[in-house]
Amino acid sequence: METGVPALEQISSAKGDSQLYRPEAVESSESVQVTGFENPEESRRQNEPGYCSPEDSGQLMASYEGKARGYQVPPFGWRICLAHEFAEKRKPFQANNISLSNLVKHLGMGLRYLKWWYRKTQVEKKTPFIDMFNCVPLRQIYGCPLGGIGGGTITRGWRGQFCRWQLNPGMYQHQTVIADQFTVCLRREGQTVYQQVLSLERPSVLRSWNWGLCGYFAFYHALYPRAWTVYQLPGQNVTLTCRQITPILPHDYQDSSLPVGVFVWDVENEGDEAMDVSIMFSMRNGLGGEDDAPGGLWNEPFCLEQDGKTVQGLLLHHPTLPNPYTMAVAARLTADTTVTHITAFDPDSTGQQVWQDLLQDGQLDSPAGQSTPSQKGEGVAGAVCVSGKLPPRGQCRLEFSLAWDMPRIMFGAKGQVHYRRYTRFFGLDGDAAPALSHYALCRYADWEDRISAWQSPVLDDRSLPAWYKSALFNELYFLADGGTVWLEVPEDSLPEELGGSMCWLRPVLRDYGRFGYLEGQEYRMYNTYDVHFYASFALVMLWPKLELSLQYDMALATLREDLTRRRYLMSGVIAPVKRKNVIPHDIGDPDDEPWLRVNAYLIHDTADWKDLNLKFVLQVYRDYYLTGDQGFLKDMWPVCLAVMESEMKFDKDHDGLIENGGYADQTYDGWVTTGPSAYCGGLWLAAVAVMVQMALLCGAQEVQDKFSSILSRGQEAYERLLWNGRYYNYDSSSQPQSRSIMSDQCAGQWFLRACGLGEGDTEVFPTPHVVRALQTIFELNVQAFAGGAMGAVNGMQPHGVPDRSSVQSDEVWVGVVYGLAATMIQEGLTWEGFQTAEGCYRTVWERLGLAFQTPEAYCQQRVFRSLAYMRPLSIWAMQLALQQQQHKKASRPVVEQGTGPRTGPKCGPKEALANLNPE
Repeated sequence: METGVPALEQISSAKGDSQLYRPEAVESSESVQVTGFENPEESRRQNEPGYCSPEDSGQLMASYEGKARGYQVPPFGWRICLAHEFAEKRKPFQANNISLSNLVKHLGMGLRYLKWWYRKTQVEKKTPFIDMFNCVPLRQIYGCPLGGIGGGTITRGWRGQFCRWQLNPGMYQHQTVIADQFTVCLRREGQTVYQQVLSLERPSVLRSWNWGLCGYFAFYHALYPRAWTVYQLPGQNVTLTCRQITPILPHDYQDSSLPVGVFVWDVENEGDEAMDVSIMFSMRNGLGGEDDAPGGLWNEPFCLEQDGKTVQGLLLHHPTLPNPYTMAVAARLTADTTVTHITAFDPDSTGQQVWQDLLQDGQLDSPAGQSTPSQKGEGVAGAVCVSGKLPPRGQCRLEFSLAWDMPRIMFGAKGQVHYRRYTRFFGLDGDAAPALSHYALCRYADWEDRISAWQSPVLDDRSLPAWYKSALFNELYFLADGGTVWLEVPEDSLPEELGGSMCWLRPVLRDYGRFGYLEGQEYRMYNTYDVHFYASFALVMLWPKLELSLQYDMALATLREDLTRRRYLMSGVIAPVKRKNVIPHDIGDPDDEPWLRVNAYLIHDTADWKDLNLKFVLQVYRDYYLTGDQGFLKDMWPVCLAVMESEMKFDKDHDGLIENGGYADQTYDGWVTTGPSAYCGGLWLAAVAVMVQMALLCGAQEVQDKFSSILSRGQEAYERLLWNGRYYNYDSSSQPQSRSIMSDQCAGQWFLRACGLGEGDTEVFPTPHVVRALQTIFELNVQAFAGGAMGAVNGMQPHGVPDRSSVQSDEVWVGVVYGLAATMIQEGLTWEGFQTAEGCYRTVWERLGLAFQTPEAYCQQRVFRSLAYMRPLSIWAMQLALQQQQHKKASRPVVEQGTGPRTGPKCGPKEALANLNPE
């Protein structure tokens, strides 16, 4: 049966010619132009190297006084002057931000949470999975993280500071380590004429160093997984461009796992005098906190020559249990460069010895042998320096890498040892840091070629707005920096009785490993499934095998049960942790033992949530549709049957439509829903429609007939109970908020269209109703909210006032907005979709200073909630929608003179397989 055309043939592949969206490809009664402001002069300027228009950067570059554009800095991305200060300083959402009426509603939950929080922190000495009393404070400093997927991450801020660390799996430390710096030294005719730490900081330690770089002559440019920092050195006729590279490579399951980052320094001499230039990279062993306090930290130099290429540097050994690691600061030695080092210095001293050593001759002393292990309470740091010749009007290149080797990890419960994915390629013994450094410094040029091949079709598409190009790639930071783990799966760890019916479970987990990422850096639960529903588009489009692996893990957890009883905080009810044949909320807390103990979330008993089972069914079919993996579909079919059977009990009146239970029983876990509702009812009908398609594919005629009957009755009930002529009511309760306009009311249709369904023979929701509802959302939730400049508010009353009946209805959820924009694009409202999504990007990245920490939510004023959150990865659904529109155009009959009609390329889900699996 022809259900549509898969889009992954043209999506995000680093090979082949990607055909991307053009606005003229979409037919609609509405305007479809994404942008309408190009002019010839602007177009010419956009082709200039380093060009980035003021409109693209907002006011972020207004402070820049330099003229340097940097070396090969791309025109698109997120660009900010190092001297920029964000005017708006928001605070995390806390109890005092809750209205009195909502406070009364949640009083019982608050008291139960307080009691649980005290026991967790004071008795068990653990960190709560959500800590409402110790939110991460606002720090408007973050930039592109270093490190591939699942090996830990180190975030370097846009002002150059190393400031956010996730080395222990899933656990974050937000602190700037002052000793971790780059320093430049310029020498003319044998004399040092300029030596400067490339940092705006003025710290109380290392005071002999020359701090306080002038930020008005430097800027940062991020296009994940790369970033550029350009420094115009005042009075020196020298420009430095530091390019940061991380191996985030779509459809690559080896190099994408590596815990490495590369810094390439291109130094340009605009003067007529030759000079020598040195860059020193200093790094503390550890972060200077309690993990370092026991002492025993030590450094040693290393040199590795392989295949005619030499890498030198320092190993920083950090043996603290339970997760010891070695950090490597390294540089590539070439015929034109010299590499020197200092093995150990005190990062809490004045730093005079190191500074003078570099000042004297632009090099470091390079003592042999390892350092003495640090004493209890004392710190140790080291530094590596690369020096080269800089001819008049010429340039030179200096190359560094940062690698960390933590092969064996234990989660917070310290119950099991796990091995990271990269150990498959670099060994389990903890001695891989030199090899990782060498590999990174020798392979980064190939990585960049592959990154360019992947990103260029989007970046070169003149019909797409500049902000979208930045958002699409920069929001991907969370796939690596979401507390992410990518683990090897031992053959004996999979239970035979549960996995036996899934033929491809073992091969997938064996070959591609186990993947987990947090709901958010502050909401510490792996693979939170109601949120992954939105974020999963990025994973299935770029690393589809990781999406399938996650789905197999979720299926295994669904078939298990944990009858341990506990009290749920919202209701106070005591119920089991996990019931059989229902999708778990999450796969566990990294401070416990994830995968072994699931459902760290204990605010609600999610066995009675209405959306989780439906989201599993929808994602299974979407993943099959985009990958063409029939083995996966067959393995998942019995699980889909089981969870839909569990879901049936929520249709209490047997009208083919489920009812919500009068509490917040879905992803909006603070927004009460009663009876049939637009959101869960829509997801239900979409899941039922998908079950009809899967039954057909699996040859299950009785099941197909059963769900076809349910679908027919459910459609009638949904339209009768919820459609009001302009949109679908929030729910069918007698409460005033039942007529609220929910921005996410078309989520079911969104997924159907992503699966090639939802129109023509497979229409579930009448197309005129869907389009009218989306237009109403755009008119009220978007344009009538905050002047149309902040995205779509979750709930809006019909008279144009935000719905404040709950703590979540008057929030903007960034990931929901990107999904809404994708839905608009699918339905031909392309201009509206881009306008809607742009408000979120401008608010988060340009106004609030929340780059590389996109929150779950913000309100119109004052607050944000849950920094660095999973859901905004849904922006990749916009890209899928654009490419599906382009594919639809290519598949239309076209008339050529003298030949009659012919049809463009056409294929079903199965044919996409070869494009996704080049191996």
